[in-house]
Amino acid sequence: MIRIHNSLSGQKQALAPIRPGQVRMYVCGITVYDYVHVGHARMFVVFDMVRRYLQRRGFEVTLVQNITDIDDKIIRRAAENGEPMEVLVERFIRAMREDRERLGIVAPDHEPRATEYLPQIISMVERLIERGYAYVASNGDVMYSVAQFEGYGRLSGKCLADLRAGARVAVVEAKRDPLDFVLWKAAKPGEPAWDSPWGRGRPGWHIECSAMSTSLLGEHFDIHGGGLDLKFPHHENEIAQSCGASGHSHFANLWMHNGFVNVDNEKMSKSLGNFFTLREVLAKLRHPEVMRYFMLSSHYRGPINYSLEQLEQADAALVRLYTALRELPRIHEVQPGVHTERFCEAMDDDFNTPEALAVLQSLARGINTARAAGDNSQAPLLGAELRSLAGVLGLAQVDPETWLRSAGEADIADSAVESLIEERNMARRGRNWPEADRIRNQLDSMGVILEDRPGGNTVWRRA
Repeated sequence: MIRIHNSLSGQKQALAPIRPGQVRMYVCGITVYDYVHVGHARMFVVFDMVRRYLQRRGFEVTLVQNITDIDDKIIRRAAENGEPMEVLVERFIRAMREDRERLGIVAPDHEPRATEYLPQIISMVERLIERGYAYVASNGDVMYSVAQFEGYGRLSGKCLADLRAGARVAVVEAKRDPLDFVLWKAAKPGEPAWDSPWGRGRPGWHIECSAMSTSLLGEHFDIHGGGLDLKFPHHENEIAQSCGASGHSHFANLWMHNGFVNVDNEKMSKSLGNFFTLREVLAKLRHPEVMRYFMLSSHYRGPINYSLEQLEQADAALVRLYTALRELPRIHEVQPGVHTERFCEAMDDDFNTPEALAVLQSLARGINTARAAGDNSQAPLLGAELRSLAGVLGLAQVDPETWLRSAGEADIADSAVESLIEERNMARRGRNWPEADRIRNQLDSMGVILEDRPGGNTVWRRA
């Protein structure tokens, strides 16, 4: 039984799909005005892992992940750059997809853009007005009346009285309540706008996700996910909008939130200026799987501290897996054993990836032990099991020799390494041990580690 921590209840709950065997999941995507940063990457990796594991357990998963392609930040950035908003949006959508593919993220089944769902957004706003949850303000905006929704604050644990007490004094005069939020923004000079029953304007951010998720997954679906920073107000507002429009008490059965990526114990974000783009970090790594391993080495709900040391630890952990798989005969038959059982137990418990990774390391040790004992039948079987389980996490998918010889910023080309190894082999054959040691030390200083095998064969990898 898969148990998932539900942010709405604060407890782990059994996954019980509304439609047996099918899991419908919506994950909030990014606003495309800049490159993907490492904080975004965690969200991508976490929900890619969730989807992969649910599929492994036999569920048919439909994943919807939106693109916010109209927003104040996009408008400002396009103006700063002196380029059309559409050009900026298309450039960063392409960049996001490139980064996502490099990270091994499987593309969502549906990737709706807000501007493609304007009829659905307008229809939802109309229903909210008809049902008494929204009103047209004096400034032309359409506002959601928070006080009309009885369950507001349930997801975030906030109460209206406390929120009002903490509200800023300077609020929009057109609001009936400081907590009311915009559903449709009246057009402003120089900004993109579309026709609506309330005049030209554009949608508010929160209503976009409500309209897109319910249009593609229905008014009641299984899982809604996103970063912890979206829990309030974005996801709280989504619940209010969606339930208000549908008349149902439920929107998503389970709410999942991944924790922050911190830098020096402070949340990584563009607004704080302490972020690293995914593409600049990946360029320095041996392989994108290092980033995936780093992200999965902490439980998805908790914070993770980004540092070079943590990335190096992830690299070293992957070296152990790939070294175990190196030169191991590939067999397609997978015989699930105690390791598979332990892996599934960990993942069934709210996707406990740190424990699942520990199972992979245990398998690697088992392969090494079998090899050392000369058990040429057991080692390949364990290798097949390791590849199968690691694949659920998007790991160990590269040829071991290729991976071990990869480097983000190599000091020496592969061909030069091979030439030096041949020179060293000649020195060894001539019993010129000082020269052989000198070449080994030279390669070691360049991050190349040699391993002399019986029979005079030498294999190598990058540190």
